[in-house]
Amino acid sequence: MAKSYDLTQYEAAHRKRTLLSALLIFLAMPVTIFIGIQFDQNKYMIISVLLLIYTMLPFFMVFENRKPKAREIVLIAMMSALTVCVHIFFHITLPLQIGTAMIIISGISLGPEAGFLIGAISRFVCNFYMGQGPWTPWQMFCWGILGFLAGMAFNKVDLDQLKSRNFKLIMGPVICILFGLIIAYVSYQLWPGRDKSLIGWRLYAFGLLGLLAGMLLQRKRLPVDGITLAVFTFFTTFIIYGGIMNLCALVISAGTPGGNSLSLESMRVLYISGVPYDAFHAGSAALCIFLFGNSIIRKLERIKIKYGIYK
Repeated sequence: MAKSYDLTQYEAAHRKRTLLSALLIFLAMPVTIFIGIQFDQNKYMIISVLLLIYTMLPFFMVFENRKPKAREIVLIAMMSALTVCVHIFFHITLPLQIGTAMIIISGISLGPEAGFLIGAISRFVCNFYMGQGPWTPWQMFCWGILGFLAGMAFNKVDLDQLKSRNFKLIMGPVICILFGLIIAYVSYQLWPGRDKSLIGWRLYAFGLLGLLAGMLLQRKRLPVDGITLAVFTFFTTFIIYGGIMNLCALVISAGTPGGNSLSLESMRVLYISGVPYDAFHAGSAALCIFLFGNSIIRKLERIKIKYGIYK
């Protein structure tokens, strides 16, 4: 009976932590970013620190009923430092977005709360070398949400499954996304007015609807194999990271003298011009996780088993 009670208590704490994480990520953080940018874009460092505080709250709830182990904190710090180092290295040498791939790997192996924490911290530290600015809180939020969604979408890692390359396993989410893009094309043909651009906001808006539907259908059931990792990385990076950062560019430009106005026409132009970069970003991140994801996840799983670290 005691064991059953402990399990029930653990599940209740896990649900409470997930609910708090969702509220902070999808409500508190966007509101903080918009309010901060609205008042003064030069206060981006204050906004960044607030976002870091938000990310730490769900993570520390993991230790609500037990003392944190140093090995768990060290693993989080190690993944954050490794992400910063490899991202800056490839930023200087080869234009590969391996930092994005590392965040998704962290979320899969260490859980959604840790994935968000690693994403936000890593982006904050990276920008000390690559340039801080009003875009920093937005990038922190984007990397963090990629790690959070990866932790929510994938099931428990099976080391034998890492060798598989089975596209059939992810047909559900991919079909949902493709269905969303078909709806985008239909709206492109039937939408009244002057906005007749297929390559633009529709790719992001309807693609996001399909992505969310696919994740809800297979929440915690996506297998950790090479093709699944690559496809998930491409779609989430293109739709979520690209969609949010295009909006960021519009908001920042509207707040600068001589910048674009905050209008639907300006948004349409930015989303159209952002498609090539977003596709390259998503494609290079997907390539990195396809080539190196299995090896890194395998190492992390062995570390967790050896030192008794679990999500």
